[in-house]
Amino acid sequence: MAAFEHVRRLSESHAYLTHTDLAPGFTHRGERVPLINPQRGIFKPRQARFLLSIKTVFPKPGGRVWYDDQRDVHRQIYDGDEAVEYAFMGRNPEAADNRWLRDAYENQVPLIYFLGIAPGRYQALLPTFITGWDAVSLKARVAFSPPEQRSLAPPETVAERRYALRQVKQRLHQASFREAVITAYQGRCALSGLPEPLLLDAAHIVSDTHELLGQPVVRNGIPLSKIHHAAFDAHLIGIDPDLGIHVSPRLMDQNDGPMLEALKRQHGGRLRTPVRAQDMPDRDRLAMRFERFKAIA
Repeated sequence: MAAFEHVRRLSESHAYLTHTDLAPGFTHRGERVPLINPQRGIFKPRQARFLLSIKTVFPKPGGRVWYDDQRDVHRQIYDGDEAVEYAFMGRNPEAADNRWLRDAYENQVPLIYFLGIAPGRYQALLPTFITGWDAVSLKARVAFSPPEQRSLAPPETVAERRYALRQVKQRLHQASFREAVITAYQGRCALSGLPEPLLLDAAHIVSDTHELLGQPVVRNGIPLSKIHHAAFDAHLIGIDPDLGIHVSPRLMDQNDGPMLEALKRQHGGRLRTPVRAQDMPDRDRLAMRFERFKAIA
């Protein structure tokens, strides 16, 4: 419980978790307890009887920008129905790390899953449970609990496990899209230049509910501060296919303090662009979105 509360607090104040965030561990009964082993994915601290965490690393593609990768590490989560597989360490099911997985399975021990969303960046999923252990396939099965759940009981029904996995998929989708878009723009809001990660979102140009153009790809995203994202979603700010910025007459006609004036000053400006040409916002998507802005404005 102490580990869970510490990781929840970290997650509230960080857009993502890094090894630097996790390395100090947490204090329990006056003693420092680590959260992870930097070199291994399966971790049990010496102070604990059972496994505390498992980790999946997002690999660094050689010589490529990470968000071009196909995210093999995530594929089985997206393809899963109610649980996902987690590979043993090495080929010996009786190795210590793999016995820890078995002990967690047999005793229904809740643990933390640090899921890689980008190289060196993690989302913490908890509580997570080992719901199967197979010495032949050298894999364990992992099931999740809904993010709002505070109890440490594993999900008992298929419906509960499916609901929880859907929540994980949605969270992973949002985190991966966000990291890819913000990274493409060097961590800054494309309107204001704000560099604070906790205040940045990845705004969809075309909603992800659109079957043809709503894909979570960098060209369908723009990094915006939360106030600019809200204005963009409310069609109070529009961006034309030539990257020109337009502020709705509804805002331009108001006079009410520095925040509103900062928004109004964006009118007539131009969107900041990503480093790579292939990450530029898609003109067709911008045109579709801008037509909606003009119709409402």
